[in-house]
Amino acid sequence: MKIDSILSSLEAKHPGESEFLQAVKEVLVSIEDVYNQHPEFEKHRIIERLVEPDRIFTFKVPWVDDRGDIQVNLGYRVQFNNAIGPYKGGLRFHASVNLSSLKFLGFEQTFKNALTTLPMGGGKGGSDFSPKGKSNGEIMRFCQAFMLELWRNIGPDTDVPAGDIGVGAREIGYLYGMYKKLARENTGTFTGKGLEYGGSLVRPEATGFGALYFVHEMLKAKNIGIEGKTVAISGFGNVAWGAALKATELGAKVVTISGPDGYIYDPDGISGEKIGYMLELRDSGEDIVAPYAVKYPNSTFHAGKKPWVEKVDIALPCAIQNELNEKDAEALIANGVTCVAEVSNMGCTAEAVDLFLEKQVLFAPGKAVNAGGVATSGLEMSQNAMHIQWGAEEVDQRLHGIMRNIHEQCLKFGKDGNYTNYVKGANVAGFMKVARAMIAQGVV
Repeated sequence: MKIDSILSSLEAKHPGESEFLQAVKEVLVSIEDVYNQHPEFEKHRIIERLVEPDRIFTFKVPWVDDRGDIQVNLGYRVQFNNAIGPYKGGLRFHASVNLSSLKFLGFEQTFKNALTTLPMGGGKGGSDFSPKGKSNGEIMRFCQAFMLELWRNIGPDTDVPAGDIGVGAREIGYLYGMYKKLARENTGTFTGKGLEYGGSLVRPEATGFGALYFVHEMLKAKNIGIEGKTVAISGFGNVAWGAALKATELGAKVVTISGPDGYIYDPDGISGEKIGYMLELRDSGEDIVAPYAVKYPNSTFHAGKKPWVEKVDIALPCAIQNELNEKDAEALIANGVTCVAEVSNMGCTAEAVDLFLEKQVLFAPGKAVNAGGVATSGLEMSQNAMHIQWGAEEVDQRLHGIMRNIHEQCLKFGKDGNYTNYVKGANVAGFMKVARAMIAQGVV
């Protein structure tokens, strides 16, 4: 495989799509050895077919705000690969959304979904619309206008969207309500739905729960206990909330959360009612964490800074892509961090990842660590198809089993002497499943 040639060709076709090219490069470097051991991959041009999405829908979304003025946003759906099942991936509503970020997320989703062992392909979508500062009526009208364009191209066995940044239970409700009206069917076409109309228990906290199950397995493989370990978490939304909840339950102490305004350090630990307060902060619409230090004066707020300067045992980026850079990695390593796991998608820059691997720090990528969210979405699809609802304990048990299985796959393909390269393990495991499915189905 000629990695440089493939990347040069992609860059020429898609100039400026830095996040997408970064994600592709990470995978290609990881799978190079195994790819070269299988001439059938080259014969079937698997890489050339895999790095291009099956199709991309781009559309305008006109809607009317509360003043009666017409607003226009862009909407997208990237259907990346459906070799192993219907396209599956979230919708992101945020001003930063562009085609590069959605292609990177759809590409990552393809491998992440393959790791879950559930029959789901990879997709992603969204809009540059931001719900922040909008009324419920404005959000409803935007969601309905968005779905008016997209509904014909999704379905329970075609493409199943979910929530992501800016798309929570409220937005999913409005999107699904409009889909149901247009399609005239009540099927599991969305996941992350409310419990009253087909949602799954444990789904809101699943990404964070699954991440801690994975981290627990990483530590166990090195005969390290999680009890008493200090944990730095970034973000303060659903993902960070689920991670803080499960970390505390497993006996660790979470000492940081963060927002766009800076980070909180709480030496007493963020547990109990403090974890609940994270959701109050998120739901306030202010998008800041500074009030935490006012409510809990033993904690400190560090304006405009990131939590990676603190001395902790475990670091969990839970906010957004490339939030932890090489300088942050150096600070964590200098402070003796034991384990770093991306709970956000591609939470670390390529330079930070390279440094963690070089120093043989326990490190795992988002496509493995945060697969619990989409795994539980897959479980929601199963419940919808069977017209039943499992109890929380059963869903959590299945989630735990899936994360344990993902860890085993990473060990199988990433073990290198005494060190496990989880990046390589996750990429190779996901790639092998998708590549073999593509070969079996011919050139389509």
